[in-house]
Amino acid sequence: MLYHGSSVIVQEPNILEPNRPMDYGSGFYCTTSKLQAKNRALSKTLLPYAYVSIYKVDPGKLKKLRILRFEKADEAWVDFVEKNRRTKGFRHDYDIVIGPVADDKVNRSFSLYENRIITKAELISRLKTYKLVDQYLFHTKESLKSLDFVRAEKVIRNVKKTRSDKSNKPRL
Repeated sequence: MLYHGSSVIVQEPNILEPNRPMDYGSGFYCTTSKLQAKNRALSKTLLPYAYVSIYKVDPGKLKKLRILRFEKADEAWVDFVEKNRRTKGFRHDYDIVIGPVADDKVNRSFSLYENRIITKAELISRLKTYKLVDQYLFHTKESLKSLDFVRAEKVIRNVKKTRSDKSNKPRL
């Protein structure tokens, strides 16, 4: 199963052109981590809820596709992500790209590398200490045909109560 977090239910995924450079380029991103999808969904909205759309992958349809898989955040992964983020107009020829996701913690380290504050070796060393979640990029319309929508789940933001939310009774 793959999960996609969004402010809306996504029954029919589309290839999206992001408004900022993404790790693996344009397309439709999913993960095998329901928690990652939930967190992503809630980060995309100011509403107190969002949705995780759930998909089953048809292995038969994957056989015809060009798939690039990164098992870990290594030098090849860093180079690929950097090309997607920094090279204007860069387009790769893969239908699907699978590998680690650069979450906020990874993004901070990656930014240090992109700004040449740390070396590639230092970046990779730092990445080895992080528990990285995966991401799947469906980069072509053909690749989207391998996804079958199963259902969507509403996820609710945990709201911490502040003192003003609690009873106005004085504390003894």
